[in-house]
Amino acid sequence: QVQLVESGGGLVQAGGSLRLSCAASEILVSLAAMGWYRQAPGKQREMVAGISRGARTNYADSVKGRFTISRDNTKNTVDLQMNSLKPEDTAVYYCKASWITDYWGHGTQVTVSS
Repeated sequence: QVQLVESGGGLVQAGGSLRLSCAASEILVSLAAMGWYRQAPGKQREMVAGISRGARTNYADSVKGRFTISRDNTKNTVDLQMNSLKPEDTAVYYCKASWITDYWGHGTQVTVSS
């Protein structure tokens, strides 16, 4: 059974950094399209960053230049480095793997205080 487990969330002041990690089991991150999404209270879930099988990356305009997605095939993880965090980045962050179908993690809370 495919499992995605996110970690690294927490409370940080504006301007700070956090690094999220998504550990995958029963699926190879090197074969899937991987992504990070977020959902703030009262808002729809939105794509934050993605990395394709060919390691092509894409980002939401709101995080370009601040967030970096990376993949470690040996550890079978996908990380999201978040710098220069803003209060509007506050959300639950989810890891998604797309391979034949979509799989989601349970999410990790990121709270950025002003």
